[in-house]
Amino acid sequence: MPNDLTSRSYAEELDAKDPLSAFRDEFVIADPTLCYLDGNSLGRMPKATAKVVESYLQQEWATKLVAGWSEWIDEGQTVGDLVARTTFGASAGQTLCVDTTSVNFYQLCSAAVDARPNRKTIISDTANFPTDRYVLEGICKQRGLKLVLIDDDSGEEFVSPEMLSAVLNDDVALVTLSVIQYRSGVLHDIAKLTQLARDAGALFVWDASHAVGVVPMQFERDKVDLAVGCTYKYCNSGPGSPAWLYVSRSIQAELPVPIQGWFAQRDQFGMGQGFDRTDGMRGFQIASPSIIGLRCVETAVSMIERAGLPAIAKKAAIGTDFMIALHDAWLAPLGFSVATPRDAKRRGGHISVRHEHAHKISEAMRIFANVIGDYRQPDCIRLAISPLATSYVEVFDGFAAIRDLVAKKKYLEVTGFASRVT
Repeated sequence: MPNDLTSRSYAEELDAKDPLSAFRDEFVIADPTLCYLDGNSLGRMPKATAKVVESYLQQEWATKLVAGWSEWIDEGQTVGDLVARTTFGASAGQTLCVDTTSVNFYQLCSAAVDARPNRKTIISDTANFPTDRYVLEGICKQRGLKLVLIDDDSGEEFVSPEMLSAVLNDDVALVTLSVIQYRSGVLHDIAKLTQLARDAGALFVWDASHAVGVVPMQFERDKVDLAVGCTYKYCNSGPGSPAWLYVSRSIQAELPVPIQGWFAQRDQFGMGQGFDRTDGMRGFQIASPSIIGLRCVETAVSMIERAGLPAIAKKAAIGTDFMIALHDAWLAPLGFSVATPRDAKRRGGHISVRHEHAHKISEAMRIFANVIGDYRQPDCIRLAISPLATSYVEVFDGFAAIRDLVAKKKYLEVTGFASRVT
C-alpha cells in the first residue's frame, strides 16, 4: 500500500481506476451519505429489479393468470443454471434455485447420510453458521447419528486439512462446512477438504452463502459433490430471495430425496398414487418456486455475469486490503484487532474486527455515524465491500467515521438497542 493510503484522495484514485465503478449507478442508493458496509448480510437493490418485478406483475401474472405456469414452471432450473455458470463454474443440469438455504441444506444433508446407511457420524465445526449446526443436530436426533464438531481454538475459526483428517474414519457419512466462515471471514480450501472426505468414503456438503458472488469457486474442477447457498448477500437478490442447491451430475441418481414433492414426480400432472422420482436435478425440487423471487435473482446475477467474477474477486481483495490498512492506521490504536486472515487469498468480501465494546460500537455506528456494518457475538463487527455496489470512498468514509466515534467514545452513549437484528 502507498504511504498516503489514509488520505481520501487515495480512495478517490482507486475509484477512478475501478473497472466496476459504473455498476454502482445501477443500484438504488437512497441516502448518498450512508456508508453501507453490510453487503455480506444483505446486498443493495438493483434499480432494474423494481422494473422487472413490476413488469412481471402487470404483464404476466395479471394477464396470463394460471396459463403463465406453462412459461414459469422450469424457472427454478434455468435460474439455477445461471447462478451455477456465473458464480461457481458448473455446467447446466446440476443446480436448482428454489426454497431457502436451510431447506436445501436439510435436503442435501439428509440425502447424504441416507446414501451412507452403515455410517453413523457427521462432522462439522463449532464456528459453522448456527442454522447449519441446528439442522445437523435435528438430523442426528432423528436418525440416531453422532455429530462431531471441530473446534479451532486459535480464534481464526478455520478447519485445516490436518484437523479434518484427525476426525475422519470409516464411520463418517457426511462432512459439512461453510466455504467462508460467517463470523471470521476465513476461506476454506474446498478442493483439499472435499478430497479428504471422498477418500474416506464420506460425502461433503458445502454452504457457500458467504462466498457466492464474491469468491470465484469452481465446483466441477474441485470435484464438489453437494453445495447450497443463498442469493441475498453478494448476489443482491433481496431479503429471503430463493436459495440454490447443487448436486453433481455424477451422484444425482445415487441420492435419495427426503422431501418427495410433486415437482420431482416423473409424471407431475398425472397426479397418480405413489412417488416416482424423475431423473436429474428436477428430482430434487419439492414444489412451486417463487417466480417473483426468481426474477430478482435473475436480474441481479445477470449483473454479476456481465461484470465477471474475476473482476469482482479482485476488487474484493483490494477493498479488504484497504480496510485492513485503515484498521491498522486508525482502529488498532483504539483497541481493535483483525479476526480475518490478512492474506487476501484466504478471505472473501468481508473482514471482521474485534473490540470489547463491539456491540455498542456497532449500534453507535448506525445512530451517530450513518455507517452500517453488523455485530456478531461475542465481540466482532463485520465490515464488507460488495464490489458492484460499494465504492472505495464509501469504505474510506465509513472507517473514518468509525474511528471518530470510537475516539470520542460516543458508543458509551448507547443505552439500548433499536432492533433485535444486529
